[in-house]
Amino acid sequence: NLADQNRSTTATNMNEHSSRSHLMLNVTVESTNRVSGQTTWGKLHLVDLAGSERISKSGAAGQALKEAQAINKSLSALGDVIMSRAQKSAHVPFRNSTLTHLLQDSLSGDSKTLMFVCISPVMYNAEETFCSLNFAQRVNSVELGKATKN
Repeated sequence: NLADQNRSTTATNMNEHSSRSHLMLNVTVESTNRVSGQTTWGKLHLVDLAGSERISKSGAAGQALKEAQAINKSLSALGDVIMSRAQKSAHVPFRNSTLTHLLQDSLSGDSKTLMFVCISPVMYNAEETFCSLNFAQRVNSVELGKATKN
């Protein structure tokens, strides 16, 4: 199918089918009240973040190494945005990556964000699991405010 054709994966020492990019599906719904003529709309971003990768464990080289570095850089930028929002900073670095720029409206004042974190029960992955849970805790600490009707 189309999704499989456009999905980039490669085998690493940690994962036989390692995703080499994030996946983002944006759904915009617009509704018009037939009586009042008032139009409202909403957005839903479904994002599957590629996991951060320890190069020393994954053994990524060549193109896979470049992809891992890009993934790690965008996840770091997302972490910077989350930290800025949690600290209520005047400047939030949304433009530091394509990922954070595309998600700006979902990580701003009048939106709601929900995050699921997949972790590994294997002791070998304990460090990655700890980092993932730590990131999820930081995301949970961000108060975006009350969602509003546009």
